[in-house]
Amino acid sequence: MRKRALISVSNKENITEFAKGLLELGYEIISTGGTLRSLLAANIEAKAVDEVTGFPEIMDGRVKTLHPLIHGALLAKRFNSEHIKQMEENNISPIDMVVVNLYPFKETLGKPGVSKEEIIENIDIGGPTMLRSAAKNFEDVTVIVDPTDYEGILTAIRTETLNIETRKRLAAKVFRHTAHYDAMIANYFMEETNETFPETYTVTYEKVQDLRYGENPHQEAAFYKAPVVNTLSLAAATQLHGKELSYNNIQDANAALEILADYEDPAAVAVKHMNPCGIGVADTLSVAFNRAYGADPISIFGGIVALNREVDSPTAEKLSEIFLEIIIAPSFSEKALEILTRKKNIRLLELPMSGNNSVNHKLTSVNGGVLIQSQDNGKISKEDLTVATKRKPTEQELEDLLFAWKAVKHVKSNAIVLAKGKQTIGVGAGQMNRVGAAKIAIEQAGEKAKGAVMSSDAFFPMPDTVEEAIKAGVTAIIQPGGSKRDQDSIDVCDEHGIAMVYTSMRHFKH
Repeated sequence: MRKRALISVSNKENITEFAKGLLELGYEIISTGGTLRSLLAANIEAKAVDEVTGFPEIMDGRVKTLHPLIHGALLAKRFNSEHIKQMEENNISPIDMVVVNLYPFKETLGKPGVSKEEIIENIDIGGPTMLRSAAKNFEDVTVIVDPTDYEGILTAIRTETLNIETRKRLAAKVFRHTAHYDAMIANYFMEETNETFPETYTVTYEKVQDLRYGENPHQEAAFYKAPVVNTLSLAAATQLHGKELSYNNIQDANAALEILADYEDPAAVAVKHMNPCGIGVADTLSVAFNRAYGADPISIFGGIVALNREVDSPTAEKLSEIFLEIIIAPSFSEKALEILTRKKNIRLLELPMSGNNSVNHKLTSVNGGVLIQSQDNGKISKEDLTVATKRKPTEQELEDLLFAWKAVKHVKSNAIVLAKGKQTIGVGAGQMNRVGAAKIAIEQAGEKAKGAVMSSDAFFPMPDTVEEAIKAGVTAIIQPGGSKRDQDSIDVCDEHGIAMVYTSMRHFKH
């Protein structure tokens, strides 16, 4: 009996060449809609599905392959005598191959100004059903969802090496493909119905690249991206120069982008081990980078720098003087590229800074599960602050306090940041107690601490941190407040004429 292949594809890449190959190998081809028209236009003999089913395509093509003569032909076990008997009784001829890829739901989501009706119409029903039927019966049916598999399958048929292991591998790819497709649809409806934490939470990602290793050389790793990237994401960047990104590069670069998103004026962020080692803001990018570099010229070595304006030649000259792993910017001038590409290995990434940084959820894996929380998008303005002390901060101190508050949000807890003149001058990160973090930040700031401000990501449980700040010459403090012993810290500030304001918002980052 002549073998039959059912072909129905939205992505018609190389489909006519593949169909010709099947015809040469003796296959009969069944097809639908636009695929059938493409095959016939290429003079490829093909039979319409409705010729097989005896039932027309109806409801604008919504119903065409959902028929027992199709699914019986896919699901019947060829070595099950009862199945064979039922096929004969119902005039069902087996289908040996299914070649299907699905309506472009992802591409439709990404279209500007797309209507909800168009999105819904691009939810495929018959395609996934055929794929799942064929994949379930992989022992007897070859199922192909990826055009890159076409040539290999033709070769396997010609050389009689199309075996059950190959069909199982293809079936596994199908179930991944349909799961990915359904996950995108589920997430679309989750957003439409404003369900934040539903009873099941489905995520799906697409591979960008395999990585040489993970955090350490003995760990394996790969980089995946969301199907539709509309946030300020490294997945949307174009690499202009340099070596392939590593796992740690991607982690640090993502941290830098999250920090950069909080600043609208020309800003430069230097990151090391996912903590900012320097943040600078100014009227020009060159001055902003000078401030970020001056914040900690030691830790920036081997770090990552992210900038929110085009890199000009003066800034590029300064960047080129330091060993950096990555520079991220919305663009690079021609001269800046000429300067920076003199270094063979530095990675230069171009990334539009117009993306929305409001990621709905942050996922953190734990053994046997995952923690999900909303993104920390909390922001504070002058009007949100409560002055806790007798002395109010000056306008300059207020400006520095708000700058420092933005910075401390991105530092691992316990976190303390000292700042002055739109520049971080001391960062204490990831300590087991708050006074320890303060001592690190103060030591790093040195003499610059005099006249600086301090920010803390959480309240002071006792006045020891405030006392360290006063000894260093800090003149104003910003912190959430809310400790049972707040008054102790207030009293110390009042005694030394220090201003302290409360945000009533915490920024823990574990």
